[in-house]
Amino acid sequence: MMSTDTNPPAPARHWIRIIARILFFAAVLTLFAGFLYENISEARDRRFHPMPGQLIDVGGYKMHINCTGQGTPTVVLDSGLGDSYVSWLKVQPQIAKFTRVCSYDRAGLGYSDSSPHPRTSRVMAEELHTLLHNAGVSPPYVLVGHYMGGYNVRLFASLYRSEVAGMVLVDSSHPEQEKRFPQALNDLDKTWVREQEFLTFSMPFGIPRLLGFCGNDAQVRAADCNFHSYREGLTVLKTFSESAAQASTAGSLGDIPLAVLSHDPDLPQPEIPADLIKPMNEAWEQMQGELARLSSRGTRTVAKNSSHYIQLDRPEAVVEAVRGIVDQSRQLESAPNHTN
Repeated sequence: MMSTDTNPPAPARHWIRIIARILFFAAVLTLFAGFLYENISEARDRRFHPMPGQLIDVGGYKMHINCTGQGTPTVVLDSGLGDSYVSWLKVQPQIAKFTRVCSYDRAGLGYSDSSPHPRTSRVMAEELHTLLHNAGVSPPYVLVGHYMGGYNVRLFASLYRSEVAGMVLVDSSHPEQEKRFPQALNDLDKTWVREQEFLTFSMPFGIPRLLGFCGNDAQVRAADCNFHSYREGLTVLKTFSESAAQASTAGSLGDIPLAVLSHDPDLPQPEIPADLIKPMNEAWEQMQGELARLSSRGTRTVAKNSSHYIQLDRPEAVVEAVRGIVDQSRQLESAPNHTN
């Protein structure tokens, strides 16, 4: 009678179990090696590139702030989505020559502790206000926001209007950009979220570092190449629409001096499909113009030969925009009929 038993013979099952165990322990050892590699690399980068500035308690957790220069108003630099203070390294030393300037890490990024509060722009604006107060950085402030940092500084101005002397928006997000961009571009955002999820999951095992995502700059790696920064970036990416909705309620800036800097729409954008570049840039140009009209003293400038990161490609353009707003705010402050 023919046997219907489909199981492999006992010796074969024995070898399958041995091979499975070998593969399992090899995987565990590989992950453990990656974990050691990542932690040793992070410790080395931070040892040779220590944190500038200081950590300030903001209510049970600490945030990193780095202030340089002297003078008033104080310029406050707010980075884009997932970026730490290092995105302003080319800008801050130049601004420090004519006034006080502070860069910082939002909670969960760079050297700052993670926050127990929702990761939306309104919360971030409130945390920034607490950070500045607890660090002894007195108003008035000129707020500078890059990309999503633009949401944060607009909400800061709506919450603490009397403390804001001016604003610079550096290729800032617009609350309606998801509605106005081509749907295919919004679909790409879902792909980027999945990529960020993979990088966040694999970060403790050193995979992003091995793949070159941490870059070659050890100072940037020391601040940005770590699990909590990747996790924070992913969380904020997922709450981006909520932050946009909050920013849409911020309203007009009145007569606050405002400068809007936009990237060069004529530059190649290899990360965007060719058929989406034109409609995306047309929508972006229109929205940047609308941001400039948030204030009766608003102006707009296109930073030629610059990508989205104007502070890296054309730092002098950002510095000059900040200088102009600082000068305006000083003139208004010294005017005989000036009122807060």
